[in-house]
Order: sequence, then C-alpha cells, then structure tokens
Amino acid sequence: MRRLRQPRGGGVIATSGSATTVRWLLRHGLVDELRLMVDPVLLGGGKRIFSDDGVLRDLELVDSAVTSTGAILASYAPAA
Repeated sequence: MRRLRQPRGGGVIATSGSATTVRWLLRHGLVDELRLMVDPVLLGGGKRIFSDDGVLRDLELVDSAVTSTGAILASYAPAA
C-alpha cells in the first residue's frame, strides 16, 4: 500500500465503475479525490460505493456541475 502513495513522476490512479476497488482505496486512505456522477434515474437497486463499516469519512465538496441532462457531477476530497 505504501508504494501507491510514493511519488513516481505524477502518475494518476483512476477507476471507473468498480465499487469494490473504490471501497478498498477509501478504506486504506488512498483517495485524494472522489468524482461522482449522479444521474436522474431510479433503479431500485445496484452496487453500493460506500461500505457500511460504521467508519466516518468526512468529505468536502471541491467542485460541482449540472449537465444538460440533469446529471450532477461532483468532486469531493477527504476533509482535512
């Protein structure tokens, strides 16, 4: 895990659509920014991004935008 935090020429680790990977990265404090897209669609189910381990992880809103289709794009960073 420590190797993921070591600087190596500005590399970026990004994941899209993998709730399991995102939960692991959050659990180990390896998330610098979390970008969420909320679409105006009701599914009635789906995969959870955040685990229900009872750990409070404060996030602060860094940026947000609303698309022409009504989707919300929000960027969060761990609160200091």
